[in-house]
Amino acid sequence: MDATTLSLLDRIFQTVFPLTAIVAVGFIYARRHAPDMALPNKLNLDIFIPALIFSVMSAKSFQLADYSQLAIGAGAVVLGSGLLLLPVCKLLHLNLKTFLPPMMYNNSGNLGIPLVVLAFGEQALPAAVVLFIVENTLHFTVGIYTLDHRTRLLSLLTTPIILASAAGIGWSLSGWVLPTALHTFIDMLGQISIPLMLFALGVRMTYVDFGQWRIGLLGALLCPLSGVLMALLAQLVLQLDPVQFGYLLLFGALPPAVLNYMLSEKYQQEPQQVASIVLLGNMASLLFIPLTLAFIL
Repeated sequence: MDATTLSLLDRIFQTVFPLTAIVAVGFIYARRHAPDMALPNKLNLDIFIPALIFSVMSAKSFQLADYSQLAIGAGAVVLGSGLLLLPVCKLLHLNLKTFLPPMMYNNSGNLGIPLVVLAFGEQALPAAVVLFIVENTLHFTVGIYTLDHRTRLLSLLTTPIILASAAGIGWSLSGWVLPTALHTFIDMLGQISIPLMLFALGVRMTYVDFGQWRIGLLGALLCPLSGVLMALLAQLVLQLDPVQFGYLLLFGALPPAVLNYMLSEKYQQEPQQVASIVLLGNMASLLFIPLTLAFIL
């Protein structure tokens, strides 16, 4: 094995191991103590993740225009994956509301943000946040409306993450600079979110239901494949530079978001099947993500 290959394998290991280790800690701890993650998850959604978003987008180095094409690409990956797999669902007689949302809305928060940062360095954090904002905004609007057409759009747009995104965009466009002490305070709150998201994912992995393994395995394969294919198709139009194309490819390879299961439970949309798709998809990402990193790097 030559030095280049060893260097590549080492970089992939350095990227994947810290994430996997934190998820494993959450899984092992949950097996022994069965912690109630309702409050930590709520704090993350209401405080820590919004703080991370605003902290990144209000930083002096963040230029919104630099990521406009990447944001369009992310939207194409999310929505295009659903369109791409629509014929598959009809062919296999799968429930569209059950199967398509996990294929479209990926784990750009729990896994995506730390993965992009570890793979590309701290300078990639703004791009990771932009990808997360696009995916999360579509999930909290199109995704929830798909599950329940009676949902009021205004109530969705007032969630803390959406408000933080809007405030961050507004601040970025204004050119204002936060006082150092205030930015440090918000940044420290935001830094809590990444390890907490990974730990919570590990806890959630204890709920894998192998009784629905067939649809879970199908989703675990089709989610990254459709996402990567849409990233490649989007690149034909957008012509992103190699670094941003790498971000988009990694975004496309991400497994389904854990939020899909939470929403399916809330709206009673076959939550056991969705749980299997989400959790087996995240387990399969241990294979797909290193393969994608090897291609990118």
